Amino acid sequence: MQTLVTGANGHLGYNLVVALRDAGHRVRAGVRSLGDPAKTARLKALGGVELVEAELRRPDQLRAAMDGIDVAFHAAAVYDYVTPGRGQEILDASVRGAEAALRAAADARVRKVVLTSSVVTLPFTAPDDPPSDENDWTTDLRVPYVRAKTEGERVAWRVAGELGLNMVTVLPGAILGPGFARNTPSIDAIEAMSMGALRFGAPDMNFPLVDVRDVVAAHLLAAEQDCEGRFAAINDTQPTFRSMLETMHAIDPKIPLPMMQMPRFLARALPLFDRLNHAMLGTPQSLSSELAASLQGKIWNVSNRRAKERLGWRQSITMEQSLRDTLETIRANRNRHA
Repeated sequence: MQTLVTGANGHLGYNLVVALRDAGHRVRAGVRSLGDPAKTARLKALGGVELVEAELRRPDQLRAAMDGIDVAFHAAAVYDYVTPGRGQEILDASVRGAEAALRAAADARVRKVVLTSSVVTLPFTAPDDPPSDENDWTTDLRVPYVRAKTEGERVAWRVAGELGLNMVTVLPGAILGPGFARNTPSIDAIEAMSMGALRFGAPDMNFPLVDVRDVVAAHLLAAEQDCEGRFAAINDTQPTFRSMLETMHAIDPKIPLPMMQMPRFLARALPLFDRLNHAMLGTPQSLSSELAASLQGKIWNVSNRRAKERLGWRQSITMEQSLRDTLETIRANRNRHA
């Protein structure tokens, strides 16, 4: 099978390239610029992978990258919660990028497109409510990234329908695990926790954890099977921050446990604590005021039942293993850049 992965230098994209190559598929890795060693060095080191430029704002590059492809994995995105002024960039990458990629795929007669969306397109729920599933769409679009992923996937479904393109979407949770060269916002949260950002109190909130290896498995199953629609790829349980910290402390006793459980009414103040920790401890920032407001009184609560029943997907990586591998990769990257 001839495959294309856009966003091949990202956390998911890189792991997807490796898995496809190891499974014996021919892999074309799309990156924004072949002239940027930071985006190409690891991919070149893999061997057996064709690198191409696939800038989402260049329809000609996307069309050339799609030539001769059987299955295209569109994983390119701009993932950011806290950097000011990036809202339009994030939106354009998701909405215009998805449409450009799908039109290029249709023109090249690509057999199937697997588009990476996100569980942020599903609504948060009240603590006692049933879980969200793939039939649901969030209506709270105040967070630029949430708006971008939601509108991007909706546009993708409209365009795929217009073009008669065979497409499925995978909705991962917050992706952890090995294989990243630089932090994502999800990894930033883990690094901040490891540096003591929640030493004085763990928020009464949970985290939509999933390991990158399980997300790759969901993409491969969606590509290989005769299926349609949306598939949430997320752990069976979305753990609390306290349970994650307890696991991280067991892995590395130097990681401090929280002194208390922070009351839920303080959730709106979490971005302030995030900024203070960044200034005082040098921890990465990972929480915006918009996201904190959206989560007020709500939790991550997503069902993975459809992926299990339709794709035969299962969570195979435990939270402990995912956190262990994430922490090891953070340390390795830190030492490499020291």
